[in-house]
Amino acid sequence: MTLWISLKDIPAEGQEFHFTDQSLWTGPMNDLGVSGKIGTPFAASMYITPQDEGFLISGSMTGSVVVPCDVCAEDFEQKVDTHFDSFEVADLADDEYADEKRLRKDKHGNAELDVSGYLWEQFMLALPIRPVCRENCKGLCPVCGVNRNEVACECAGDKGDPRLAVLRKLKVS
Repeated sequence: MTLWISLKDIPAEGQEFHFTDQSLWTGPMNDLGVSGKIGTPFAASMYITPQDEGFLISGSMTGSVVVPCDVCAEDFEQKVDTHFDSFEVADLADDEYADEKRLRKDKHGNAELDVSGYLWEQFMLALPIRPVCRENCKGLCPVCGVNRNEVACECAGDKGDPRLAVLRKLKVS
């Protein structure tokens, strides 16, 4: 889903917008092949204030997404609670990067903001690079593959390279 809002009629003191349509998040998740699904529904608000050279955007986003843990591969709920502030330059010149910008001209030459793209970017910035279900996640056993958070396996630990065994006996004093 793409959602563009016109910035033409925003008063000088600014205007607040609220977004709860889950397709703003589920659409890009499906299109880009992001693993996970919405847990707690997302809600975002943004306050847009016109400036001389562009628009000041302040806002917040809350919700959660169910994603696999990067260590044990079990699904867990990753909460998202973020605040954002940015300045979008109103350089609406037609150039080779026009498709990558968040602002564009409508058919009358007025500025529009790509809200869906903006909120998706804020969502991705709020997620950790390596989502982990808990701080002390033990992960999967590399030998038998069981989740070591749930079962203590009897697999022997990796002893390392046997050629370096003599170095393990060294003591630093």
